[in-house]
Amino acid sequence: MTALAHETLEAAMPKVTTPPSDLDDVLWRAWKAMELPEGYHAEIVEGFIEVSPTGRYSHGRTANRLRRALDKAPEDCEFSAHQDLNVIHGRKVWIPDVFVALEDADEHVTEDGLGIEAAAVHLIAEVVSPDADSRARDRDRKRRAYARAGIPVYVIIDDYQGHGSVTVLSDPVPGEARYASETTAPYGTAVTVPEGPAKGFVIGEEITGALRGTS
Repeated sequence: MTALAHETLEAAMPKVTTPPSDLDDVLWRAWKAMELPEGYHAEIVEGFIEVSPTGRYSHGRTANRLRRALDKAPEDCEFSAHQDLNVIHGRKVWIPDVFVALEDADEHVTEDGLGIEAAAVHLIAEVVSPDADSRARDRDRKRRAYARAGIPVYVIIDDYQGHGSVTVLSDPVPGEARYASETTAPYGTAVTVPEGPAKGFVIGEEITGALRGTS
């Protein structure tokens, strides 16, 4: 993954003299202008443009299992699970592995049509990738970013914490960039979503697989 910080952008764009308060706009314009090779996507997370490759097979398998399971529960619900869409909060943009929003979310699409407003998203789930920077992004940077945006539930499915773990965060405190409630359980122990359209949804072995590194 490659991250472009404010300082990097300023060095790459020496003719732009923008006060610090407008740096979010610089990042936003740079993000919209990016042309990435196939198989890559870019997000704006905590003042960085982060470019990541498409996840490996195990990553995509877990995300797809979760999306399909969320779509089945609860039945006949106006909400559904989504993938491969931009979630936008001000001048920040994320592409979560899975998120839950209205199935018909046209009224929550941003004016420019680039994505769905974060205020319409009720749950975000990220499947952690193996490299150190990706782990820090999902465990720390996105955790703070999603809390600041008031995302009600954040789920982290993490093959690389112990023998695998699921963390469910809820009760965001936007002003402090943190979640007030947290439950973490190892693979093999079911975890339940505590609120929102997916309330009562259980994340277990059918999604994560069995405990890693055991026999």
